[in-house]
Amino acid sequence: MEAPKNIFANSQCSFIIFGIFLLFASSAMTLANPITHEHEFVIQATPVKRLCKTQNAITVNGQYPGPTLEVNNGDTVVVKVTNKAQYNVTIHWHGIRQMRTGWADGPEFVTQCPIRPGGSYTYRFTIQGQEGTLWWHAHSSWLRATVYGALIIHPKEGDSYPFTKPKRETTLLLGEWWNANPMDVVREATRTGAAPNVSDAYTINGQPGDLYNCSSKDTLIVPIDCGETNLIRLINAALNQPLFLTIANHKLTVVGADASYTKPFTTTILMLGPGQTTDVLINGDQAPARYYIAARAYASAPNAPFDNTTTTAILEYKSAPCAAINCAASKPIMPPLPAFNDTPTVTAFSNSFRSPRKVEVPTELDENLFFTIGLGLNKCPQNLNARRCQGPNGTRFTASVNNVSFVLPNNISILQAYQHGIPGVFTTDFPANPPLQFDYTGNVSRSLWQPVPGTKGYKLKFGARVQIVLQDTSIFTPENHPIHLHGYDFYIIAEGFGNFNSKTDTSKFNLVDPPLRNTVAVPVNGWAVIRFVADNPGAWLMHCHLDVHITWGLAMVLFVDNGLGELQTIQPPPLDLPLC
Repeated sequence: MEAPKNIFANSQCSFIIFGIFLLFASSAMTLANPITHEHEFVIQATPVKRLCKTQNAITVNGQYPGPTLEVNNGDTVVVKVTNKAQYNVTIHWHGIRQMRTGWADGPEFVTQCPIRPGGSYTYRFTIQGQEGTLWWHAHSSWLRATVYGALIIHPKEGDSYPFTKPKRETTLLLGEWWNANPMDVVREATRTGAAPNVSDAYTINGQPGDLYNCSSKDTLIVPIDCGETNLIRLINAALNQPLFLTIANHKLTVVGADASYTKPFTTTILMLGPGQTTDVLINGDQAPARYYIAARAYASAPNAPFDNTTTTAILEYKSAPCAAINCAASKPIMPPLPAFNDTPTVTAFSNSFRSPRKVEVPTELDENLFFTIGLGLNKCPQNLNARRCQGPNGTRFTASVNNVSFVLPNNISILQAYQHGIPGVFTTDFPANPPLQFDYTGNVSRSLWQPVPGTKGYKLKFGARVQIVLQDTSIFTPENHPIHLHGYDFYIIAEGFGNFNSKTDTSKFNLVDPPLRNTVAVPVNGWAVIRFVADNPGAWLMHCHLDVHITWGLAMVLFVDNGLGELQTIQPPPLDLPLC
């Protein structure tokens, strides 16, 4: 008589165990499945006090810097942006491939009309095959001076980093601060034709640090402890300045850049151009104490003014002897920093980047393009008085790619015009090579200093294998230019100095394990060569990430045609795409 009870009890127990198994299985599946992250960004003016002075800064959700978004590879991001500020605004998701979702890319009048004051727009995109550190920022005039934040892409659930799992992770955003409204700074420069005023401070996570007035009490503290290996994610969100960064007495192992893993290498000095990101591992292997994290300008343009200050944060060991008393009283150790014009250190750092393993670089080419990049000077137009021409010798500053100074439309976006075949907005006759060959890095004739304004793009067929040589020029001044291509990553297969020579410099090409980036720091008075496959249809901006240079016209657009079928075709525009 007892047997049936035991059977029932066992089956009941089995049922419970099976139920628990199903619960765990569904939980694991939920964890492994991509998820959708929904956020709201409110663009608004917020009182911010820096360098002893309070001013209204444009922020997201009242935060400076803005909120950090953390996602996993494969996830979808939905961000509703509401504009409660007085300026037009757009948001760019820097480095996100935006496969078939070019409408969410963000550059004003390129992929969308701006979000007007009082308006809103929802950005929707999916992370596909990217892991590491990216960021987001305003892409409208100079709003990104304060409208920016980190975008961290973790591996898919269940996957791991291809390096030692860090004990803790810290994100450091490098920025620039003006004791003025940055929008007024660029407006004044546009009015006068002169170079804009340089910034008053650099910042780390919005804080200038101990070496500036009224700043010490808010200096950022980065914790570490003895024996720890920690990951530091670095983003150069500065508006106009490449920056050196170092940490006193500590070595840094570079493991990623621009959301691509790299072959690890160790250094004491980093250099990031605006737009670039770098992931480093740091070991807690020094005496427990306080060490400055310090950043200052890499200013490659001879005789050009720059902000010659140093921003600091503090790497603080939790077990430091002062921890039990008052660490603020003990002065951190200051690291040496390179000279502001130390190009050899930049070159050594840049040449250290490699992909972790052999990669598939296009070897057969469908398009072989050569773009000169640099500054220029426009003669003062007859209808302007001298106050409007305060550049060198009564001129106005300009910039160009292949002698075309890029002009944005103002009543429709380029992508809309491209998709709908609307004439009169742009032309597709952007030159594949410089209109005139000259000694690009030599003493350039003044007759070549004035470019032609235009809204020009270059058309690429879907699947085209593309090489672009980016050649700096010495017109007015040579400079290290961080060139960013929207919608794509690319392989940097070579860099060098002087004029690129297609016969001899090809011997320097790395077609085995070149680094994959979205922003390349083209060497001052030199060149860089990039390659990629045009597999993402749309209208993609390529520009210098020094905002003063894009303001002057150092930009162009690559038009990539749709391929075959739905998966090679850009999606239709969203219904809430802002109107001009």
